[in-house]
Amino acid sequence: MKRVRILSSLLFLSLLFPVALVKAEIKTEEKNLVKFEGIMGTMMGLFGGKAAKEGIINTVALRGNRKATMNDSTGEIIDLSEEKVYSLDLKKKTYEVATFEEIRRRILDAQEKAAKAAKEQKKETPQQQGPEMEMDFAVKESGQRKTINGFDCREVITTITMRQKGKKLEEGGGMVMTSNIWLGPEIPASKEITEFDMRYFQKLNLGAGFGADMEQMAAAMAMYPGMKEMMTKSQAQQVDMKGTQILSVTKMESVMTAEQQAASEKKQQDEGGGGGGIGGLTSVRGIGGLLGRKAAPKKDDQAGSKDRATIMTTNHELLKVATTVSESDTAIPPGFKEKK
Repeated sequence: MKRVRILSSLLFLSLLFPVALVKAEIKTEEKNLVKFEGIMGTMMGLFGGKAAKEGIINTVALRGNRKATMNDSTGEIIDLSEEKVYSLDLKKKTYEVATFEEIRRRILDAQEKAAKAAKEQKKETPQQQGPEMEMDFAVKESGQRKTINGFDCREVITTITMRQKGKKLEEGGGMVMTSNIWLGPEIPASKEITEFDMRYFQKLNLGAGFGADMEQMAAAMAMYPGMKEMMTKSQAQQVDMKGTQILSVTKMESVMTAEQQAASEKKQQDEGGGGGGIGGLTSVRGIGGLLGRKAAPKKDDQAGSKDRATIMTTNHELLKVATTVSESDTAIPPGFKEKK
């Protein structure tokens, strides 16, 4: 199966805060890292190579309805007018072409397969129908300031909590998404990238929340249904976030109740303390049960909060910005041949 990668995790992070349309050209250099825990983290660690562990530096060039994302080995060009995505192998000097419809079908297929796998996993531990959930949204200035890549930045922390209706998080379990965002001076042209990405998602008609590798994110959302709802909720919030995101770190966590935690620990003891599978996976009942089974807390997490397990962490850093973009910056390089 061909895989279409969205190399900039800015796509995921920028959807958290909708912005107005600004017509401009922009070229940026960004460092991105998306890290999954549990089963997906183990797989990415085995097959993702150096980029999966240390992140990757991309150059993003936007000109009109065309955006190019390049690094030292691969590239991607999205054309909204043609409704096509060009995936480049910079070392072999070849490229592949996929229509938006083909991409949409691949993502939905990946999500369907992951949902089926998650359903089969649930059968191993029969559960009652999940309780009704509700979400809380909070944003605050931390008061912290520092210089990042030459930009004077202030920190804003946003938190979205999904919990059982009528109960506190520690009582009914749930999920928490925390974003530590360092905002620098406003760069008007940078908003054009966000607007482009949003138009791309509208054309794909898949909703908010896909970032990093689209197929991986589809699988993650199938395994953790609450992720998509939380990301959609965050996109809907109209928060005054004046400035440009220079550094953004977002963490998605599952939270078990004290009862589920005790059941998890007991099961690990019954199984010889090995954690029950890859990455110390456990099997417990209730709302946090499936989450706990997929992303059980690691030893270093247990020193802080035993009831929490990290599902995914994204890190995006803006290194450089330029406002002059040539036509060649968003074009397929000379000498490249289409791979069919």
